Amino acid sequence: MKTATVHNERSVERLVVGQATRDGAGVKLTRVLTQDLQHRLDPFLMLDAFGTDSPEDYIAGFPDHPHRGFETVTYMIAGRMRHRDSAGHEGLLTNGGVQWMTAGRGVIHSEMPEQEDGRMEGFQLWLNLGANDKMRPAWYRDIPSAEIPDLRLPGATVRVIAGESHGVQGAMRRDRTEPLYLDLHLDPDARFEQPLPATHNAFVYVYRGALRIGERRVDVQRMAVLANTPGSDGVVLQALDAPARALLIAGAPLREPIAQYGPFVMNTREQLMQAVADYQQGRLAA
Repeated sequence: MKTATVHNERSVERLVVGQATRDGAGVKLTRVLTQDLQHRLDPFLMLDAFGTDSPEDYIAGFPDHPHRGFETVTYMIAGRMRHRDSAGHEGLLTNGGVQWMTAGRGVIHSEMPEQEDGRMEGFQLWLNLGANDKMRPAWYRDIPSAEIPDLRLPGATVRVIAGESHGVQGAMRRDRTEPLYLDLHLDPDARFEQPLPATHNAFVYVYRGALRIGERRVDVQRMAVLANTPGSDGVVLQALDAPARALLIAGAPLREPIAQYGPFVMNTREQLMQAVADYQQGRLAA
C-alpha cells in the first residue's frame, strides 16, 4: 500500500441538495446529480440515491426500460435487486455488490426488488461514453461484494469500486473516462487524503454523518462539487465527531456535446431521434 499525500487540496465549489423524485414504476429516490450539472461534472450524467425501510417506496421496481450511449453503475448497500436484460444477462445484486452495465448501442433491461420487506438502499451513477464508444455492443458485469477491494487505513475503510486509491486497484477500470469511485467509511475525527488529477471533475456525496472539506462542512445528504483549482493534487476529507460515510467520485471529462432524451444520451439531436426510432421499431437492442 502506498501512502498518499495531498499538498494542494481542493476546496468545495458549491453544495448541492438532491431533488426528491420517483422513477421506474414509482420508486422513491433522490436525484443528486441533475441534468443541469452534466457539463460541470462531465463525464458523469446522473447520481440517484435511494434508501427506505418502506416496501411501498420500492416494491414496484424498474420494469423493462431502454438505454443507449452511456454506462450505469448500481451500488447496493442494503437489499436485493434482480437484473435481466435483452442481451440475455441476469444477475442478483445484493448487499455491497455492484452492477456495471455498458448500454452502448442499446439494451433493454429491468431491475426488480427481490424482497417484500426490509431496507433497500443504494446508488445509481450514470457514466457517459465517448462518441466513438456510444454504439459499441452492450456489456454487463456483476461484481459481488467480495470482489471489491477494501483499503484499510488508520480510522478509515475504503471500498475501491473503480480507479485506484493508495496503491489499491479497484474492481473496474475505464481508460477514456478514468473513473474513481470510492465508498469511504470514516471513524470520528478520521482524516482521508486522495490524490486527484487537477483536470478531473470530482464530487463527494455524504450519506452518513458529516465531513469537513477544507473550510466547508458537508452534512448528510449533501453533494460537494470540488473546485478544479489549478495546481491542486487531491482532496482531504475530515470526519467530525461521529462516524461518516461518503462516496468520492471523479473522472476525466470527455468535453463532447451532450444530447439527452430520457434514457438515451448521445452527441446530437439527430442521433437522439435515431435512438427513439430504433426503440420504437424494435431495433435498439438488435
